Amino acid sequence: MERSFYQFALKYRGKLEADDFSRFSDSMFLDHSFPKSETDFERLSKYIEEKAHPVMRASVFDEMWRDYTDE
Repeated sequence: MERSFYQFALKYRGKLEADDFSRFSDSMFLDHSFPKSETDFERLSKYIEEKAHPVMRASVFDEMWRDYTDE
């Protein structure tokens, strides 16, 4: 089974020296309504643009998505 974007992004959590990816994933982890099992770009992108905390910027999501799909 393919792992979800959420599961992929958790690997960036908790860095001592925060960067855009770690801030995004830390915020995503704290967002209890984040679609944790989602693997669809359009659905995730819509959620991030409409409902996510401002730390979860769409530009950072796009970069992380590229890494997710390259894996």
